[in-house]
Amino acid sequence: MTGRPEILFPLFSGLETLPGVGPKLAQGLARMGITAPRDLLFHLPHSGVDRQLRDTMSGLALPATVTVQQVIISHNPSQNRSAPYRVLTEGPAGRIELIFFRPHKDYIQRMLPIGATRLLSGRVEDRGGQLQMAHPEHILSPDDGDALPSFEPVYPLTHGVTQRVMAKSAQAALDRAPALDEWIDPALLAKQDWPNWRMALQGAHHPRAVSDLADDTPARQRLAYDELFAHQLTLCLARAAYRQKPGRVTDGDGQLRGKVLANLPYAPTGAQTRAVAEIAADMASPNRMSRLLQGDVGAGKTLVAFMALCIAIEAGGQGALMAPTEILARQHMETLQPLAETVGLRLALLTGRDKGRQRLDKLQALASGQIDILIGTHSLFQEDVVFADLRLAIVDEQHRFGVRQRLGLGAKGQQADVLVMTATPIPRSLALAQYGDMDVSILDEKPPGRQPIKTVMISDARLDEVTENLRRAIDTGAQAYWVCPLVEESEVLTATAAQDRFTHLRAALGDQVGLVHGQMKPAEKDAVMAEFVAGRLKVLVATTVIEVGVNVPNATIMVIESAERFGLAQLHQLRGRVGRGDKPSSCLLLYTSPLGQTAARRLGALRDTEDGFAIAEMDLVLRGAGDLIGTAQSGLPRFQIADLERQSDLLALAQSDARALLVKDPDLTTPRGRAARCLLWLMRKDEAIRYLSVG
Repeated sequence: MTGRPEILFPLFSGLETLPGVGPKLAQGLARMGITAPRDLLFHLPHSGVDRQLRDTMSGLALPATVTVQQVIISHNPSQNRSAPYRVLTEGPAGRIELIFFRPHKDYIQRMLPIGATRLLSGRVEDRGGQLQMAHPEHILSPDDGDALPSFEPVYPLTHGVTQRVMAKSAQAALDRAPALDEWIDPALLAKQDWPNWRMALQGAHHPRAVSDLADDTPARQRLAYDELFAHQLTLCLARAAYRQKPGRVTDGDGQLRGKVLANLPYAPTGAQTRAVAEIAADMASPNRMSRLLQGDVGAGKTLVAFMALCIAIEAGGQGALMAPTEILARQHMETLQPLAETVGLRLALLTGRDKGRQRLDKLQALASGQIDILIGTHSLFQEDVVFADLRLAIVDEQHRFGVRQRLGLGAKGQQADVLVMTATPIPRSLALAQYGDMDVSILDEKPPGRQPIKTVMISDARLDEVTENLRRAIDTGAQAYWVCPLVEESEVLTATAAQDRFTHLRAALGDQVGLVHGQMKPAEKDAVMAEFVAGRLKVLVATTVIEVGVNVPNATIMVIESAERFGLAQLHQLRGRVGRGDKPSSCLLLYTSPLGQTAARRLGALRDTEDGFAIAEMDLVLRGAGDLIGTAQSGLPRFQIADLERQSDLLALAQSDARALLVKDPDLTTPRGRAARCLLWLMRKDEAIRYLSVG
């Protein structure tokens, strides 16, 4: 199948081919991302209005939307154009006055002739004992009552698009929805008791009660599953296409790894040993590795990464490690250098700062194989960076890089393996959605000797007390971070807040206080960090530039000011900057009273556990998927119907079903496979179709 199936053509034609949709309405719908009839099918109502006929107002909390049958008693037009036109009605529900602002008299008199009975539906308010309904939403004769649904769906709208117009447009698209062959596994469909695709759409667009709007109704569950299944099929096809590209067998003899382990002052954790074994097996296979190494703060990813790099070098190749910032790249260099020296490996650092002769010398050494491991930022992507034999590319903090960048680094070598690392524990549902094309190794144990961190919540009203306690601690040789609040996502204002706190602490504690923030030049930041690492500065006032990776074992105190402004995962990352040495550590969450309910839950959760994965799950519940990773830069898919927080079980089901289908039918040529192809076209997964045609 090379193009979109003909059966779907009506769903992908222009919106203006639908009855009642002209250029102006099409423009309004386009502002909501609706550009074809297909998009209207997946634009579901988010709430609804009860339109059941009432014969009394008693027991009803006003204002409320009601439907009543009334007789028209009198018209009271105003001579003043700006005053409302009033129509008095009477019925079982009592007397109700209809109000029309800027009235069209002819229309009102035609629709509401005196003595006629009308069904009226709209919002009723009690104005000093007089019930009023302003601009009824529906005016019908009793004979036409069937046209008014007892429960009317309410759609998300934009300026210039009304509920009535949206409902008519959605219905016109539904009328075009064809009967499609089933792509869901028959056994799963029967077990879940889901309707077929068309019936699910009908049910979702025509709810009969509020309960029909819930995620767990069969119709909505089915549609959410379709969306997740198409996404997982795409990831599985991408993974298969990636693996079909010829890889290289990189099988080390274990000599370097043996030396590293012999020189370690401690034994690796079971999780580290397991992760290294998984990576070694991937690298030794003829398929290209695509693996995610997920570890909580302090779980020992660096050792695993270094052991993986050793495998590449044992096999006669080179390795590369890419970090999102220069500070992190330098830190990786400092951390790996001692390990490299114990086994005689040659490391080099390449950043944007390398210019002229210095850069040229490094590039020549790299191309001639004199450098074993190159560490750097995204500058590793530049065309003039050529390796003699790149076998393994490691990308740190992957969520800050796009998927294309990750694959771009792998393309530097002749079929280099790719290992992605993140220190941000990711809830299982997000890991499946974002990294479903990768195998995952999880480091869920802390190396021996890591100190627990005592976490306390303190009101910022006790700031002076905190400062005095800090003075006593640094007098005994301790070092501390003081992280300043985020200010309305503005780097400039955040830097100003940090500058103010720095001035205050400098006055209280003297010149042993330093400052780093995002507005400073890299060289200035590095100089201050170096002073802090060397112990000449005792307190480092900082913005979140220290969130990831900074390693100062002597720092044992973390103060986070306005902690309620930070996300839970971010707080956990910041806390992970302490507790890296052999001394007990503490984290002070300074908050501004009164604390909101969600903020209190967030800070309480952090106080009660150090398990990054439990914290990530809690953060997902409290903040949602988009906020958690920052959807714009995360590569996280946007789902129209599926909800990653509440439907993670569906996502896991979709992944196993997609993988099972592709094992039986890798080219999707069986009847169910062809139906799945049709789903991919329907869900605009052109990328997946491309993988199929390539495959």
